[in-house]
Amino acid sequence: MAEAQANKGLLGQYMVMRQAYASDNSPAFRLIFGQYISWYQSFLGDYVDAMKSFSIAQPPQQDDSPSPLADGNYTARPAVTAIPQLAKNYRIVLFNEAHNIALTRSLTVQLLSALHEEGFNYFAAETLVQGDTGLASRGYATDNSGFYTEEPIYAEMVRTALKLGFKVVAYEATSSNASGDAREAEQARHIYEQVFEHDPHARLVINAGYEHIVKSGAYLGGTSMVEHLYKLTQAPMLSVEQTMMYPHPSERDDHPYYVAIMKKLQPDAPIVFVSAAGKPWSLRAGYDVSVFFPPEKIVRGRPTWLALGGLRRAQRIDAGHCGERYPCLVEARYSDEGPDAMPADRMLLEQVPLSVSVSQVALYSSTQGIPSSDLYLRPGKYALDFVGSNDRILHKEELVVPSQPEKPN
Repeated sequence: MAEAQANKGLLGQYMVMRQAYASDNSPAFRLIFGQYISWYQSFLGDYVDAMKSFSIAQPPQQDDSPSPLADGNYTARPAVTAIPQLAKNYRIVLFNEAHNIALTRSLTVQLLSALHEEGFNYFAAETLVQGDTGLASRGYATDNSGFYTEEPIYAEMVRTALKLGFKVVAYEATSSNASGDAREAEQARHIYEQVFEHDPHARLVINAGYEHIVKSGAYLGGTSMVEHLYKLTQAPMLSVEQTMMYPHPSERDDHPYYVAIMKKLQPDAPIVFVSAAGKPWSLRAGYDVSVFFPPEKIVRGRPTWLALGGLRRAQRIDAGHCGERYPCLVEARYSDEGPDAMPADRMLLEQVPLSVSVSQVALYSSTQGIPSSDLYLRPGKYALDFVGSNDRILHKEELVVPSQPEKPN
């Protein structure tokens, strides 16, 4: 990891990590380093490989709630409309994510507009660093904004919140000895000081990793960040769990409820279950509602959930401007943002599978002709960069995504 970060450019760093990953098959190394390389694969838009490199299985637990299919009182509803309705009577809405699975961020991006309309006016993100004091005036994340904001969907989440008018808050612990419960407590204190201490009537959306949003139960030898926050605010919180019911690379790692629900209902968008009385279903105590993400559909090596529920459209891009330098990184930035902005989307193009490929499959490649795949972008103007592994810009061009899909000739 340290050797990789000594290289210039995200693609160059990843190539070092990929070589290291392929050269050591020991289970211990792959368990630890697989998570690291998975982060970088997500940063590069290689979401399929990111999930393959590191995936947490979801076996059933003794304290799981009964399946919503077993209780005829629960009905599946589209998460994008159900969650804002559930949030009406809450001051704080909590979303969690699996840091290497950008799918678990995709719904949150879609929900921000509806939550803002419901009166939520603050957005707090775990990854943001407090040193980026220009984030609000700039309107977008850069390399200096945080770690996970290197991933385009996370960057889009922050960008969307800023454009909607949310006041965006960085709350990560800054003390050198903050770990475990001390870190949770400091995070909560930072949120309270930046939001509720100055605006007692604030309504807040929080994005955090995994169990930081669990509302009850032991966590890391102490209590979670939101439990500490509740002690400070006494504000009612809706906890939305997104890291358990998503499609794993192997079905045997999916929770049995997930498998049964996907086979019976076959949803094409995230769903939640709500009772006739309006009570949401969650898999485990400490969370209010569990989100079920449908199985991924892969087109030209990329998952179609990147369309973000119709906010973005696929734009076919080929490697003709890569000058036969592979792998080639294609980045799309909003034309009204600076060159330091995190891209709206990025993807890797490869000519042939490399011997050091993590999955042994070149997902964005073709053994015949020029490789191509799809960027997923909102309507608007973009600056495209084609980047080589030495961080050299191979080509630049402009792209306009029309507000309406172009009709075929």
